[in-house]
Amino acid sequence: MKEFNNQTKKSKNKNGSQTSHPVWTVALTANLKDEFTPNPDDPPDAGAEFDRLETIQNLTNAIKSDGHSVVFLQADKQLPQALIHLKPDICFNIAEGISGDSREAQVPALCELLTIPYTASRVLPNAVSLDKTMTKRIWRDHGLPTAPFQEFSKIEDLEHLELNFPLFVKPAREGTGMGIDENSLVRTPEDLRERVEWLLKTYRQPALVEEFLPGREFTVGFIGNPGTPANRRHPELYDQDGYHWFPILEIGLENSVSPAVYGHDAKSIDIGETGAPDYLCPADIPDSLAKELIELTRKAAQALNASDISRVDFRMGTDGKPYLLEINTLPGLNPAISDICIMAEAEGLDYNTLILEILYLAAERFGIPFNFYRWNITHQPSKMVVAKNDRIQRRLTR
Repeated sequence: MKEFNNQTKKSKNKNGSQTSHPVWTVALTANLKDEFTPNPDDPPDAGAEFDRLETIQNLTNAIKSDGHSVVFLQADKQLPQALIHLKPDICFNIAEGISGDSREAQVPALCELLTIPYTASRVLPNAVSLDKTMTKRIWRDHGLPTAPFQEFSKIEDLEHLELNFPLFVKPAREGTGMGIDENSLVRTPEDLRERVEWLLKTYRQPALVEEFLPGREFTVGFIGNPGTPANRRHPELYDQDGYHWFPILEIGLENSVSPAVYGHDAKSIDIGETGAPDYLCPADIPDSLAKELIELTRKAAQALNASDISRVDFRMGTDGKPYLLEINTLPGLNPAISDICIMAEAEGLDYNTLILEILYLAAERFGIPFNFYRWNITHQPSKMVVAKNDRIQRRLTR
């Protein structure tokens, strides 16, 4: 257990004076890349979804900036005892989990068992969202657009293929582009059989096969929950339905190490390095498409009952329409490289505000009392913010 402690009882407002509010002990739960040792039979990209220590440090500083005490807890088999011992007021959870089909739901389930409030989506949305096939079934049942798909648990089941080539093949229950590379795009039955066979053996889980969408790729992020934002820390951030929509981010793959596929290799290259995708934010798209993507994201998130923060990925089809790919109910929060943070920076929303909003959205859902000094800020696009957007787009595409 690593502890980042802060005994501050008051926080300073924008004018430098202090304002009192309840000070919480916040358990920050995550899985660290630096402390992960793969087993010999693990996939080659095992641990790719775990977080860097710098992310933990940035999150700790952001939460402490409002006067709270933060204790980092590794989300491993010792976590139950650590939480029982710590007795936190709330858990800021970004843990991916260490095993099992529904591993992203492990910390939420544990928190509910111990009656500890926690950030982001609850048990069922986290369990379902990692299962890409189940997510697509739910979206399909809600009448939302997603590419035709089938799941295959045995190689023999390919005899019942009902999809049209070219196809895209990926593990059904992984994140962070794991199991996805240029060989994921298959154009013949022979290539399909080889790829599915490899996935079944390497990842020991079903293969999700979809009709390939060749168009542009976008991701849409939000913070918020349904309901009036009047009593939130920054009510001006949210629309009347309780959501804040970030500028839409386009993943430009033309200069990527894998020009047709946004997979693990591309995601593992830091922004600006050779072979990294171009991260274009705000995306250069018509207002009508932006509104459509946001509305589809709203419906997709609500179909799974996602909470506090999520990010939904899209690809454009040959018909020029957007199709849902997947939802990330625990999106990355590294200020330098994570998609949500790129979006927030593009609109001029600072990192500390982003993280504290997530914390207080969870507190609101769980009915934890709090009292805020209302910052006198205006969240309207300004010339300064627009100029910043231009700089960000150039920096991210160099």
